[in-house]
Amino acid sequence: MSANTECPLSPSLKDLPKVACDLKSQLEGFNPDNMKRASTQEKNILPTADDVKQEKQHSALIQGVENFNADMLKRTNTHEKIILPNAQDVAAEKTQKALINSVEAFDTGKLKHAETKEKIVLPDKDVVQQEKLHQHLINGVEHFDKDKMKHIEIHEKCTLPDPKAIEQEKGQQQLFAGIENFDTKKLKHTETQEKNPLPTKEAIDAEKAA
Repeated sequence: MSANTECPLSPSLKDLPKVACDLKSQLEGFNPDNMKRASTQEKNILPTADDVKQEKQHSALIQGVENFNADMLKRTNTHEKIILPNAQDVAAEKTQKALINSVEAFDTGKLKHAETKEKIVLPDKDVVQQEKLHQHLINGVEHFDKDKMKHIEIHEKCTLPDPKAIEQEKGQQQLFAGIENFDTKKLKHTETQEKNPLPTKEAIDAEKAA
């Protein structure tokens, strides 16, 4: 330490931070006997097999990079290949250059003066008639007088089904009710016999002949 280094001065009492009165009284009257005893358990979580395997692979990779011997590398020579364009590419390039040169060297003095005439095409008779009908329809909708409308009453008719349809509906409902309320206890026990018919002599002879 150099001789010019000065030791830091301790702060005076008036420069120290002030503690609130209520907090100070609580700290002074605090009884440590009121604290509950708690036991600290230190947990050491061991890594899983996958974590250990990944760590080994990472360490082996780092060691392989650090201990890599550059003398084992083989010298290689880079050969740069220049691909020449084919006949079609050369012809397309010449055509494009000729077009650009002709546009750049074009003489505008060879252009002829032209006058623009604006023609107004009048609508034919059918178009005029359709326009009149459309305009008449719009005017009729815009100036329609609702006072000329007559009051009407709407009668809602409920068409009842004919007796044939009612009879079919009843039959269908009875069928559903019979299925839903069917008592399976009324069924009789049956035994299923599986029959395996053997082929006849004629069938065996026909099979052999085939």
